[in-house]
Amino acid sequence: MAQRRLVDYRVHRDVLDEDAVSELAEKSDSKTSLRKKVKESVRCSGPRLKSILLGLFPVISWLPRYAVRENALGDLVSGISVGIMQLPQGMAYALLAAVPPVFGLYSSFYPVLVYFIFGTSRHISVGTYAVMSVMIGGVTERLAPDSNFMIWDNVTNASVVDTALRDAERIRVAAAVTLVSGIFQIVLGVVQFGFVVTYLSDPLVRGYTTGAAIHVIVSQLKYTFGINPERHSGPLSLIYTVVELCYLLPQTNVGTLVVSIVAIIGLILAKELNSYLSKKLPVPIPVELIAVVIATIVSWQVDLAGKYGVDIVGDIPSGLQPPVVPDFSLFGQVIGDAFALSVVGYGIAISLGRIFALKYGYKVDSNQELIALGLSNSIGGFFQCFAISCSMSRSMVQESTGGRTQIAGALSAVVILFITLWIGTLFEDLPKAVLAAIIYVNLHGMMKQFLDIPALWKTNKVDMLVWVVTFILTVLLNPDVGLAASIGFSLLTVIFRTQLPRYSALGQIPDTDVYRPLEDYTQVRQVPGILIFRSSATLYFANAEMYQDALGEKSGIDITKILSARKKLEAKKKRHEKKVAKKAKKALKMNEGESESEEQKDIAVIEVEAERDPSLLRAIVLDLSPVNFLDTVGVKTLRNVRRRRSHLAQHIVVESLESGGFFNEKVTKSCLFSTIHDAVLHLRSAQTQSQQVGPSHQSSSYITAFFPRTV
Repeated sequence: MAQRRLVDYRVHRDVLDEDAVSELAEKSDSKTSLRKKVKESVRCSGPRLKSILLGLFPVISWLPRYAVRENALGDLVSGISVGIMQLPQGMAYALLAAVPPVFGLYSSFYPVLVYFIFGTSRHISVGTYAVMSVMIGGVTERLAPDSNFMIWDNVTNASVVDTALRDAERIRVAAAVTLVSGIFQIVLGVVQFGFVVTYLSDPLVRGYTTGAAIHVIVSQLKYTFGINPERHSGPLSLIYTVVELCYLLPQTNVGTLVVSIVAIIGLILAKELNSYLSKKLPVPIPVELIAVVIATIVSWQVDLAGKYGVDIVGDIPSGLQPPVVPDFSLFGQVIGDAFALSVVGYGIAISLGRIFALKYGYKVDSNQELIALGLSNSIGGFFQCFAISCSMSRSMVQESTGGRTQIAGALSAVVILFITLWIGTLFEDLPKAVLAAIIYVNLHGMMKQFLDIPALWKTNKVDMLVWVVTFILTVLLNPDVGLAASIGFSLLTVIFRTQLPRYSALGQIPDTDVYRPLEDYTQVRQVPGILIFRSSATLYFANAEMYQDALGEKSGIDITKILSARKKLEAKKKRHEKKVAKKAKKALKMNEGESESEEQKDIAVIEVEAERDPSLLRAIVLDLSPVNFLDTVGVKTLRNVRRRRSHLAQHIVVESLESGGFFNEKVTKSCLFSTIHDAVLHLRSAQTQSQQVGPSHQSSSYITAFFPRTV
């Protein structure tokens, strides 16, 4: 262990209270009027217009300065690699959204191009995402269940699902909820509401994505076993689905199960090989694409659908679909789901975008990201896409293969366009079980997030509780309702932590101006006659009463009783003064020659014990450094405490005290100090002066200046 270097640290200055600081620093009272602020905000000039255009269309600022030699090759390789990944993932995640696989390819094309123009992150790969897809699937299957499309089959003499009508309706629902979620994101971005992501803490996001991954896995089990359970919605729907899956297990299609097992094992082995050779290979092996190609060829040659009843992708139309106006009549039914999608999609994208921005030293505009994602979803809704976000696995591939700008994302969209126009129909014989296997393997990263629990237990148990509760709520409830409940619980933990802070009495480290809690350090000593009190949280209506109670407990003073006794004493004094004034007036009439000194003989004087025990509490210093705001209840609490002549130390919001009516002619800013040490030095100096004055003169001034134990 290296020896600590001690540096001589000395500061020579006068004790500074708030009045002295304001005078020395020459505090400015000038404030911009609301009228001037509005005028400046609507003012249009050439530089301002240019700044707005560059902010709204970030591509204009960076594309003309694109460094071809440095970035072109990396972006090209990265774009092709990500585009190849988009093919199987887009088709697989379309199954999660309960729409035909080709619409996953559309969702990997249109939104990506829009984000290329409006996005500010250089490394994230936007497109289909498992959590978003399963949330879309919950909406589409709720509003367009199989039971609404049952028809009678004269060949089999049984009721069957009209898949064409069902899929068409589900596409309409997916497009509607996608458009509404995009509108929400645009509106939030325009009103500068990007800070909403701050309510999505990292434990909450990780617990939520892990819980959503469980929904994803359960939703794909029907493709793994070749069975068809009913769609359940509402609370505990996941439990009902699992119970029904267990009930239907005897009806498992053996061929489908064999395909699933082979695909899962093959993908896991190939992924491990890919990870082992990652440092030696310039580009990762496109494991998923190879699996899709092999499975399609085997299915076509063996006729898995005809001979073994394995469910396949089916018809994949070539080319792009013309834009279609979403059904506005569905907006009212999907507005809640759309808002949840907008928040989840933005939270995941901005979190990952900030990680890359911090790593490579550039800035991601949170509000512009909202607008970019909103436009991607809104325009995508007209082209029958479903809501998108960014994928961590694709983003990691985009970064590791040399992608440095948004050009990589645009090139991945070009790859998808090529596949959609010419070779998409080649994958019609692809078994859906293989797509389910791809989803399982891609979720292994989310499953590793269970390791957060022991790690958080060691570091922060409240964060661990947020993670676990978020996971449970997301699993038991639908992902949208689970998200709302999880955010509510997370905010409750903040309220509880501010309502139940730690209250400490501080002492001084000898020969320093440093103060620490007495109970945590053995060498810290309490300043004689002075209590330094600190709360670990801000002071507001929810904990104001507890703050006052804790102060009374630490000081041994019942502030409520003292304030009540003080009010009675003041009332008694006023009554006595009125009585004396009345007598003086009467005496003046009777004998105008009587001296004023004789009149004052009846006036009572409050005596204070001349000699005090030095160990008794003489003053209180309130350390308000943790206080970042004050409401009216907090100001009132400080006013009550101040009546007992306490002193306030450290960075308090002076404006809140001023607006709350804390200061008056008797209570000035001279009771505020920049540091605890300033307050302690002031009190000790005042104590010394009062002792030098003498017992006969110190009583009244002592009561006026400090916080005595007795009155």
